Amino acid sequence: MPAGRTVNRSTLRQQLTDALRDEVLAGRLEPGREFTVRQIAEQYEVSATPVREALVDLAAQGLLESDQHKGFKVREYSLDEFRGMVEARGLVVEGIHHRLSVAASDLAPDRLAVMRRRAEEATRAARAGDLDVLIGYDLRFWQELAAMAGNPHIAAFLHQLRVRCWVFSVPHLRAERDLGASGCLWKRHEEVVEALTRCDEEAVYEVLAAHDEAALAWADRVAATTSPRES
Repeated sequence: MPAGRTVNRSTLRQQLTDALRDEVLAGRLEPGREFTVRQIAEQYEVSATPVREALVDLAAQGLLESDQHKGFKVREYSLDEFRGMVEARGLVVEGIHHRLSVAASDLAPDRLAVMRRRAEEATRAARAGDLDVLIGYDLRFWQELAAMAGNPHIAAFLHQLRVRCWVFSVPHLRAERDLGASGCLWKRHEEVVEALTRCDEEAVYEVLAAHDEAALAWADRVAATTSPRES
């Protein structure tokens, strides 16, 4: 927490939630890692109450598992769960696109321009091998797309699914030397923006389907290099 800044309890809770989510996405809190409220409170030099609230929030989001007696553990997602999440997020995005194709006026040029910048930044981060930055821009890209649907519940659900997919992916990506080899997870972004800009509904569906198919193919490659217990 920044020194010298006064924050109320709800703000501190959110700051801790965001900080710990970033730790999980960065792989610094790796899947299966166990810890207690006291350990996190000591690490961040804060009281136990906002830490416990933040950890409960992250457990509700599916990033942590809680045990009344042992504390918390970073959630480990299986390959089957990843495949299920990819299918679920695909259905959500398809629904968002259907709504946008019906209400074409929602495709404001300024929103598309923001999405294009997110896509370009994600590509640059991947080429530079900066996974943390890549994840940040990927999440923002899909948040911008979901926001066009005008339903915060849909947007929040899609965001949660994509965060969980990254939680599964990060440990495997850390082991890869070249993020370009796993471009299936991000490189379709710019194609999505171009298709939306042209109002080419068929092309958008094709790109979105290809994006998810590539992610599933990547998962199959991961499965081929892990033991039955890990998959």
